[in-house]
Amino acid sequence: MTTPPYNSQPLTPHTAPQGLVATYPAGSPQSPYGYGQPGQAPMPGCRVCGAHPAANVTIRAHQGLLIVMRWEKLDGPFCRTCGRAVVRQMTTRTFLLGWWSPLSLVAVSPFTLLWNLVAHRKISKLPASTPAPGRQSLPEGIPVHRRPVAYVALIPVAWAVWAITGLITHAG
Repeated sequence: MTTPPYNSQPLTPHTAPQGLVATYPAGSPQSPYGYGQPGQAPMPGCRVCGAHPAANVTIRAHQGLLIVMRWEKLDGPFCRTCGRAVVRQMTTRTFLLGWWSPLSLVAVSPFTLLWNLVAHRKISKLPASTPAPGRQSLPEGIPVHRRPVAYVALIPVAWAVWAITGLITHAG
């Protein structure tokens, strides 16, 4: 004996009654969790605090160790506050530790600082945002140019200028 199906009605997707669902433009800061219109992919929030809007950037640091080098990177997305904090921390670390090998001095550290400058500009264009409930933004801290440890980079740069000047004067 065959039993009839529990519900022979075809399944239809559930839709909420009009007026009960708020719709926002895609990527709108008011959109909860970054969702826009139905059928659109969610916009990711800040990886640290969950705030919207957030920019998808990669922030880098470099460390030169005489003959060995080490790279660090942190992929976004980041809100303006958290992004600035991470850029300041990683850039200061590069200024402090990124110059202590010949290749780092000439090429790698300057490019790392340029990449961070591009990321900083992209992050700075974002409007201020509020962290997701129960989460906190990173403290931005003071700007890199006001951090004394960032000026350690002047030592190897001054040495490189001295060495190049010495080579030029002895060669000529």
